[in-house]
Amino acid sequence: MAHRHALAALAAFATAGLVLTAVPASADGGRRPAKTLGELAAAKDRYFGAATDVVGLADAEYARQLAHEFNSTTAGNELKWYATEPQQGVFDFTLGDQVVHFARKNNMVFRGHTLMWHNQLPDWLTNGAWTADQLRAILKNHITQEVRHYRGKAYSWDVVNEPFNEDGTYRDTIFYRILGPGYIADAFRWAHEADPHAKLYLNDYNVEYIGPKSDAYHALVKSLKAEGVPIHGMGFQGHLALQYGYPTTLQENLQRFADLGVDVAITELDIRMLLPATDDKLATQAKWYADVTKACLAVRRCVGITLWGHTDKYSWIPAFFPGEGAALPYDENLNPKPAYYAIRDALSQ
Repeated sequence: MAHRHALAALAAFATAGLVLTAVPASADGGRRPAKTLGELAAAKDRYFGAATDVVGLADAEYARQLAHEFNSTTAGNELKWYATEPQQGVFDFTLGDQVVHFARKNNMVFRGHTLMWHNQLPDWLTNGAWTADQLRAILKNHITQEVRHYRGKAYSWDVVNEPFNEDGTYRDTIFYRILGPGYIADAFRWAHEADPHAKLYLNDYNVEYIGPKSDAYHALVKSLKAEGVPIHGMGFQGHLALQYGYPTTLQENLQRFADLGVDVAITELDIRMLLPATDDKLATQAKWYADVTKACLAVRRCVGITLWGHTDKYSWIPAFFPGEGAALPYDENLNPKPAYYAIRDALSQ
């Protein structure tokens, strides 16, 4: 029997029309259309989504494909601090609202990303000489205003993004330097006060396998839970690269976090390669996409998967990793690649 965990968590969105539904039989008794990735995931009580930016939504074919194929989305950049509070105490949710409107119009679950991150901060924040009390007040106001604005519209939030180094030590950020590690628990408490129904996540990359970084998160989640901090999930970004090998302990790692009593999710999945792409590389990529999907399906509390974009046309990879790319299941012409069909097969099993 398929578990009901993920759909139960999403039930609060039913009144807004944000429910996961399978494709109905055709009214005329004709041949049923092929189910989408979102529909196949919904049949497993999960979501399968793709992040987007507003610039992509201006592309009509891209937007149509995103709305048709996926049942979840998140804003890639529009809800980051530089965009939402460009001046101290002056909030601008114009761009974020466009993505949320798109999600709601198309009955897609919306994940909020991200309330706190050391990158893409406004200059007024990074250049300020703040006392601990001042920065704590700034943080509380930012989190409260943003989460309240999207209260009832965001299923979940990546509350704190990437607070650890690769060796499991705390990253030297403005937040850690001035406030110490307690800022993380405070951020979760403030977010929960602003929207008690939203699921609240930690989120990071290179935590797919068991090692020092994921061990640090495991210890942190366990500690936060013991302290009664409202943390509900751990996000595994999934920015993978063929040249570095597949994280073979992914399923085991997802499970050990789930065993702590939190949901887990793949939050920013893409699988890049050294260019040019070849048939062999695309075949390996397809297998990896299938394996990640199967790992999520094998863990009861893995609630869903989000691609970091769905088409190479708008992928962030080439700009940040010169000589690499072809990371997503659709190519630059919005055509499905072997990875797309591998995901379909994995969701259909």
